[in-house]
Parts: sequence; structure tokens; C-alpha cells
Amino acid sequence: MRDPILQPPAPARLRHPDWIRVRAPIGEKYTHLKGLVRGLQLHTVCESALCPNIGECWGAGTATIMILGDVCTRACRFCAVTTGDPRGVVDADEPARVAQAIAELQLNYVVVTSVDRDDLPDGGAAIFAETIRQIKTQSPRTRVEVLTGDFRGDRAGIGQVVQAQPDVFGHNIETVQRLTREVRDRRASYAQSLAVLQMAKALAPTGRTKSSILVGMGETSAEVIVTMRDLRAAHVDLLAIGQYLQPTRHKRNVPLVEYVTPEQFAAYREAGLNLGFKYVAAGPLVRSSYKAWEAALALTAE
Repeated sequence: MRDPILQPPAPARLRHPDWIRVRAPIGEKYTHLKGLVRGLQLHTVCESALCPNIGECWGAGTATIMILGDVCTRACRFCAVTTGDPRGVVDADEPARVAQAIAELQLNYVVVTSVDRDDLPDGGAAIFAETIRQIKTQSPRTRVEVLTGDFRGDRAGIGQVVQAQPDVFGHNIETVQRLTREVRDRRASYAQSLAVLQMAKALAPTGRTKSSILVGMGETSAEVIVTMRDLRAAHVDLLAIGQYLQPTRHKRNVPLVEYVTPEQFAAYREAGLNLGFKYVAAGPLVRSSYKAWEAALALTAE
């Protein structure tokens, strides 16, 4: 009789500390917004990426809308969005429909993002730009922030989006340089993300730029500070730092290494402000668009 083949035990899942627990979304405004989003058939990152702040943001009249479909051409290991090949399919009417939906939703602040579309020659930049223009036409009081991919570092694509004059141009560096190849798709790079942010600022020097870092994937605090310094060197104005929460147990997703304490997040926030960021959101449940409206109000008050 053969000896049984012993399988290595699955790594233990870290227990959620008290500070990471999320309340179920409730409230009249949240319920109303959820119904409208369903009825208008909008894709929201709030739902697709399993964001823990959906109740708070929707309750405050802000949301993150995902354009260009819900299938991403990249396979970053921190992300829950579906990966595949959209085969160049684009809905040319999407910008107008999204703008109409936002007008109906009466949003105070909207973040427009998208999956990566490496299957398109411009990476989807033209649709991004037209969506911004349509929103500003139909909802002139709504502030528009964009959270874009890297457009493969193409200056023309970045320029199309910047020229549409979003209130904030965002692109996430996601992690520290050492972990970039492990965490992000091979087509993304630390240097390219910094270059995208630099180009956006150079094309619109008075515009606001923003980036985000996820922690808890094995980085050191010293590496996070270095990343913050690199972002400031690229003239990034706004920063978000949040806890990585492994979206699935699939091998595709990078494992969670640690839960960063609220005290460490407070230290990161203080360090960021000392480095010259205009606004820093740092906390266990912070995501790139978390309290985006608050950052905008802080800038308006300057």
C-alpha cells in the first residue's frame, strides 16, 4: 500500500482585527442610489471591486463609475475585477448615457474610472475624455475626478483626458517599487506610473493629480515613505493609503501579509502632509476614491 501524498496545509487566513470590520451599508440615500444604479445599468467599482466604503460614499452622494465595460485586459494580483479580452468592443454612446445617469443620480462628486483596455489603440482615452465633457455639460455642478490606467505611457492618450479638464486626474501606483512586479500586471511598472502622473501635471500645471498605495502586502514602512517621496517628486497633490484586503482565495490574488494598525496609518498621513501633499487620506478602509469629495473641498478652501 502506497503512503498517502501529503498536501501542504493552506496558509491560515489572518483574522480581521476590530478596526477592519465594515458595517453593512444602510440609509435612505444609499438605497435610493442603489436602485437607480441598477435601473440605469451602470457599472460601479464600488460594487465590482467589493469596496468596503460603498455605504458611506453612496450615502454622501458620490460614486465611482466604471466605463469601457467590466472586463480588464490586465491581471493585477490585488484586484477582484474580471480579466479577459474585450476584443475591441466599445460603446460609443456610453459617455452620453453615463452623463445622463449622473444627472439623474444628482451626484455631488463622481469618480470615473475604467478597466484597462490594452485592446484599444488609445487605451480608451477618447471615451474617457468624452465622458468628462458630457458630464460637465449635463451636470455642471458635479465635480469630476478620473482614475485612469497608464495608457501604456502614451502622452497623447493622457493628453486627451487632461484636455477634457477633470477636476482631479488620478492614477494609482498601487504598491512600492520592490513589489510592483509581483503585485501588478507585467505591462504596468512603477516608473511608468510615475511618468503618467508627471505628464498629467506637465500638461495641466494648475490641475490636481492623485495616487494611491495599498499596504499590507509585505512592504516595509520605509518603502512606503520612499514611494510617497517619489510621488511628491512627480508633483502629485493628493494621496490615499489603504489596507489591502485579499479579494479571493484564488492563487491569482497576492496573499495578505499583515493588517496595518491605525497608528501606522496615522503616521503615514502625518509623513505625507510633511512631504507636501495637499491632502492625505490614510486608514484601514481607505480606497483611492474614498472621501474624494472631502479632498476636493479641502482644495477649494485653500
